[in-house]
Amino acid sequence: MNSFVYQNTTKVYFGQNQLNNLGSELSKYGKRVLLTYGGGSIKKTGLYDKIKQEIDKSNLQCFEFGGIEPNPRTTSVEEAAEICKKQKIDVLLAVGGGSVLDCTKFIGAATFYDGNPWDIVLGKAKVDKGLPLLTVLTLTATGSEMNSGGVITNLETKDKIGNRLPFMQPKASFLDPTNTYSVDAYQTACGAADILSHVIEVYFCKKQDLFLLDCIMESLMRTVVKYAPIAIKEPTNYEARANLMWAGSWAINGLINGGKQQGWSCHPMEHQLSAYYDISHGLGLAILTPRWMEYCLDSTTVDRFNQFATNVFGITVDLSKMEIARIGIQCLSDFLFKTCGLNSTLTSIDIDSKFFVEMAKKAANGTKNSYKALTEQDIEKIYKMCL
Repeated sequence: MNSFVYQNTTKVYFGQNQLNNLGSELSKYGKRVLLTYGGGSIKKTGLYDKIKQEIDKSNLQCFEFGGIEPNPRTTSVEEAAEICKKQKIDVLLAVGGGSVLDCTKFIGAATFYDGNPWDIVLGKAKVDKGLPLLTVLTLTATGSEMNSGGVITNLETKDKIGNRLPFMQPKASFLDPTNTYSVDAYQTACGAADILSHVIEVYFCKKQDLFLLDCIMESLMRTVVKYAPIAIKEPTNYEARANLMWAGSWAINGLINGGKQQGWSCHPMEHQLSAYYDISHGLGLAILTPRWMEYCLDSTTVDRFNQFATNVFGITVDLSKMEIARIGIQCLSDFLFKTCGLNSTLTSIDIDSKFFVEMAKKAANGTKNSYKALTEQDIEKIYKMCL
């Protein structure tokens, strides 16, 4: 296996009533706070008032930037960064799901850059610091609360691109499963698909290495398969919400990578769907992943797919490896589309093949070193399988 360095510096407050520590954590970094959030659901649930109360108790000055989009845009990064510069913000507090957290990470970086924030996303800008960031998670999906990465959309160029910078790692994150009780069945299902995809992208690897990591990844996937349906049916089930929330963090905080150098497959393809059609990231991944699996399954990959079927879905029938592998893929499809109730085709969400060629061309830049190297033509075929 490859050698690697692993360090995760985010301090996590997990469970109920942990917001009591918010003021003291914010105070470590200054007095002027920029609170960022999305469409305002935190005000409907009462979370906004709780947070403002904790900020006020610590005698901190609070500024706000709301309205961050589900697929956060570079324009929002630019607008909020200007507020940070003008108001001399000391620390950022992102309250929401992955979109809010991702956007706020780049807001912190853009505060120290005078050019277009899109340069930071593309890796063209020389920025080596950002404002310290704390997060309060309200939707389980992206794992942004415990990593240094983020994804931003540029509507002008129809691009959705991710980047990872060490200083964008949250200093502290508050993970209270009760804050996800208000998440509806659809978004809960999309979040589950996103968590699964984060693990699948790493699990299907050319080089088999640590048995330990395989066990962890299979456990994470089984956790999602077990608890997502419960959370969908019983939105206030604490055990279900807690397991999904913690699985989401560990699915993409770097632990399971184990020094792997392989590129991802479904995420580059899905980013084009989100960029062109502004759909939920998790939904796009759900539609793509089983088709990508079908496309990749052959005599050279069957052992891994067989292991996936056996250890994640418990398939133990006396059949060939190929047959078991196919059953595993079908189990995943059934979980996503029947159990979780997500749309199973692009056609069902009004997406046709109009932009497939140019989308495939963009996506291919990120799939050359993936589990099974995908060309533009391969990606276009996978898109068509999703119709």
